[in-house]
Amino acid sequence: MLRKLFVLFWVLGLAACSEGATSSPNARILMLGDSLFAVNRTINQSVGDQLERQLGEQVIDRSVLGAPFLSDDGKTGIQGQYFAGNWDWVVINGFGNDVLFGCGCGSCDSVLNRLISRDGTQGQIPDFVARVRASGARVIYSGYLRTPGFRAPIESCGPIGFDMDRRLAAMAARDPGVVYLSMANVVPSGDSSYHAFDVIHPSAKGSGAIATRIAAVIKAN
Repeated sequence: MLRKLFVLFWVLGLAACSEGATSSPNARILMLGDSLFAVNRTINQSVGDQLERQLGEQVIDRSVLGAPFLSDDGKTGIQGQYFAGNWDWVVINGFGNDVLFGCGCGSCDSVLNRLISRDGTQGQIPDFVARVRASGARVIYSGYLRTPGFRAPIESCGPIGFDMDRRLAAMAARDPGVVYLSMANVVPSGDSSYHAFDVIHPSAKGSGAIATRIAAVIKAN
């Protein structure tokens, strides 16, 4: 409980608003997600900020701190951040808040299966990705950073993260227009500089490393 409260207060203590919906004809990249993308926005060092600089083009970042993925009607949380546009790429992350606050990273099978089945074919994530793909956009789905060589307050979530890596990779393998980017090996062992003081969220350096991986996929395609 204390762990959950710590994360909740940290999230609530950071003021960061998502980027408003726009019909800008210059934007071809839309980002949706939770604090993995949204953190560091107040200092212009979020994943979206750094992705814009690396690509030299506009990125519409709708990610929100604390956003869950699961939605009863597909109109709230991360799914509710989506809006129709002439997107070439929709970059998504999310599920961490669902397992942290929904099941405490403990007995999470029912939550995981609501998100995505083991074979990657069923659940709200593949359903939402299919909806985005139907618009013609390609999708990049990002995983989360890990903390190799040091401990984080949400250490118990680690096995779920690797399970979700496998499920999301299985989803992406079924569609050449979907890329799953695991972030499990971004952080060198023992290097805490990729994380903020809470050892949960990325630092500006961590956000930049995530942006670099996303940018590489976009540049290659």
